[in-house]
Amino acid sequence: MLHKLIYSFLVLLGVVGLVFIMFQGFGDPARMIVGQSGDKKTLDNIRKDLYLDQPKWKQFILYVNDVSPIAIHSKEEIITKQLQGVFIGNETKLGVKIPYLRKSYQTKKNVGALLLEALPGTLLLAIASILFASFIGISLGIVAAVKKGSWLDSTAVFSSIAGISAPSFFMAILIAYIFGVVLHHYTGLHLTGSWFDIDEVTGEKYLTLENAILPTITLGLRPLAIITQLTRSSMLDVLDQDYIRTAYAKGLPKIKVVLIHALPNALNPVVTAITGWFAELLAGAFFIEYIFGWRGIGKITVDALGKLDYPVVMGAVLLSACIFIVINLLADKLYEIIDPRIGEK
Repeated sequence: MLHKLIYSFLVLLGVVGLVFIMFQGFGDPARMIVGQSGDKKTLDNIRKDLYLDQPKWKQFILYVNDVSPIAIHSKEEIITKQLQGVFIGNETKLGVKIPYLRKSYQTKKNVGALLLEALPGTLLLAIASILFASFIGISLGIVAAVKKGSWLDSTAVFSSIAGISAPSFFMAILIAYIFGVVLHHYTGLHLTGSWFDIDEVTGEKYLTLENAILPTITLGLRPLAIITQLTRSSMLDVLDQDYIRTAYAKGLPKIKVVLIHALPNALNPVVTAITGWFAELLAGAFFIEYIFGWRGIGKITVDALGKLDYPVVMGAVLLSACIFIVINLLADKLYEIIDPRIGEK
């Protein structure tokens, strides 16, 4: 487990370096903030606040210090940046803190706060999509394997191939148009909308989960197709094993053999697909969220790119990388639960 943590740390450090080079290493963020009409004094003040008056290597070290949970900050920085954590020392303090992702160029809000506001929307959409894909995909895969060669098998295989081949952005536009526009009178579903609306009279938020139906189906189609294929393939391998034939010879019911003896041993590659897709969905399905107007990490990142609001984009990329790493580590533990033999290796 230790070598995995070290590897994850190195990957995250590489992502931090890449993000800095792509969005902070080139161009002039100060000019992006004030526009072409900004005067020299204003530009110089902004460059000083963003450390742009420092050499590139020092800018990178200061950025790593900001985003690192263990860092050194002056007393003035802690107050100015409103850092939250535990600090020890006098003027210069060593502390364990919530990573500081700096402030949005456009809204002047803390990027971490903006991403946390958007995270529940992405989390809700990702969980709904992966549950939809997992339940239907595993069910179809089992049926296709048990009924190999039948029309059910052929239909499941053809549907999964179609689902894998269709681009997500194309399916999003198609589904949004058909169910949100053409059939809106029958479905009652809106073309766009987030997981909450605001009451015009009271100003209070209220849940509108029906807006999640179309993006959930759209987002779940590709993982559903892959999960179906993997479940079918893995189940066919397991059903051909000697111990399965022995179970049948003992007179055990078919449903018991398939669900209790075969399915658990066929789930490892399926779990790999599910965790990988869940990490991707949770990190932000950028185009799906944008097309359906779903307020999540993906949508605010696309909006930030359009406005050249690089701190938001940088923060979203780092958050996405952390999500991938954490879910991959959790997936390793899940493998051990499903198959204890993995933990013994």
